[in-house]
Amino acid sequence: MNYYNERDPYAAAWLRNLISAGLIPVGEVDERSIEDVRPVDLRGFTQCHFFAGIGGWPLALDLAGWPRSLPVWTGSCPCQPFSAAGRGDGFADERHLWPAWFHLIRECRPVCVFGEQVASAIGHGWYDLVSADLEAEDYAIGGVVLGAHSVGAPHQRQRLYWLADAMR
Repeated sequence: MNYYNERDPYAAAWLRNLISAGLIPVGEVDERSIEDVRPVDLRGFTQCHFFAGIGGWPLALDLAGWPRSLPVWTGSCPCQPFSAAGRGDGFADERHLWPAWFHLIRECRPVCVFGEQVASAIGHGWYDLVSADLEAEDYAIGGVVLGAHSVGAPHQRQRLYWLADAMR
């Protein structure tokens, strides 16, 4: 069973529709803020998708051939603190939710974590923070910036994609 965390009611309803249609794996959609999720709430789930939006990560995993039975966590932290779409408050923005997600990662120790963030977050030190936090917990982490144009979209929309692997 999968876990989907998405606090936007419209996106949460969209996730439920995708589940009903069999387009993403069966799972529970939790509409609470990630700040209200406790490690115990995640017990028993094979895959956990935070900031789940409209199901991009589970779809990407399926397209990549990632088995639905293989444990993984995914998430795309809100970009507004670090993008032109926000106020530019960076770490001071209340939408900077990496600390809440990292708390769950540190407590639950998923073997593999995929993440995404707007590429401009790098200039704010966001990726440095994420890397330092995960490396301190014995994860190996690597990232790459890719533009949407690299997969045929008519715009650049640069994004930072990263993978953390627990070194066990």
